[in-house]
Amino acid sequence: MGLLLLALAPVVVILIYIYVKDKYEKEPIGLLVKNFFLGAIVSIIITVVLGFAANIIFPVTDEKDIFQQFVKAFFVVALVEEFSKYIIVKYYSQKKTDFNEPFDGIVYAVVVSMGFAALENVLYVYQYGVATGLTRAFTAVPAHATFGILMGYFMGKAKFSDNRVKYNLLGLLIATLFHGAYDFFLFINFIPGIAIGAFVSLIIGIVLSRKAIKKHQLISHFKA
Repeated sequence: MGLLLLALAPVVVILIYIYVKDKYEKEPIGLLVKNFFLGAIVSIIITVVLGFAANIIFPVTDEKDIFQQFVKAFFVVALVEEFSKYIIVKYYSQKKTDFNEPFDGIVYAVVVSMGFAALENVLYVYQYGVATGLTRAFTAVPAHATFGILMGYFMGKAKFSDNRVKYNLLGLLIATLFHGAYDFFLFINFIPGIAIGAFVSLIIGIVLSRKAIKKHQLISHFKA
């Protein structure tokens, strides 16, 4: 029970944070729960299937080959995982009438991402223990939230734009780039000190995420 609480605690904190930041028109709890479980189940299934295929197409034959680790980070992991979340937001969340202001893109993308992160975190914590849970609470879980905010910012713009395809794909691209950069620096940890790049990219992502939240709050249709 303790490990389960450790795995889910950072997810709950982030969900509460993003719900509070949705200042002017809260999303229905029932719909948020559905998005969460879609992230936890459907996104994970998509990731497993696409990840299996990607590993066949882009096999890593040398763990110390920087190019192979680059391909793994950006295409095998980042693109596959972010695409699995993107699919849910685009074809389920974005079509809902309750998705009625740009900030909702951030809300739904984060909720889907947290569903994904919750199941992933539970698996990691039960496999590797408390130390891994504590580390991921301040790294991997906030990273998933950050990627979700960056994706959701553009998908929120897309819903109310004539360039919906452009902004949706831009959201997927930005999330993939930040996710890929974060993983890449961790994957090439055979280079001394290089892992700091992961935390630098995460900090930059967090700063941009805070700005994205403020921008969508300012243009809320319900602000008045």
